[in-house]
Amino acid sequence: MARKREIGICEHCGKEFGYYLVHNGFGDCAYAYCDRCPYSVYLSTLSNNPSNISLPIGGKIPEDVERFMKPCPCGGSFRSSALPRCPHCLSSISPVFAASYIEKNAANGWRWRQSWDDGYSIVIENLYVDEWWKGEESTSR
Repeated sequence: MARKREIGICEHCGKEFGYYLVHNGFGDCAYAYCDRCPYSVYLSTLSNNPSNISLPIGGKIPEDVERFMKPCPCGGSFRSSALPRCPHCLSSISPVFAASYIEKNAANGWRWRQSWDDGYSIVIENLYVDEWWKGEESTSR
């Protein structure tokens, strides 16, 4: 999932971090963020998963799917309600504040919807895992 790395800035600590956006509908995946650190998780809607769980294409994982996920590499939990976090101070990143750098870095005047709940998610400092199911071999970055 490596993409062009853009630069964002935390509204809380003022430090810069690398990021890129993922259009989850084009990637046929669902996603969630860790409740403690900057990691995100991506689950393919096309591959087999435990108990053949139905996942929304392009959206956050449903709350009832959380129990099937392995803990985040940091020990936290991937939650449908979690927000992306700054890699320095671990504060939640506001999608409204993020619009200032996302739109600046976007091509052709594209406008951000200012929500972490639509078809786009954010990968911070390339910290993400794929197919992070309990009892399955998974990939960590």
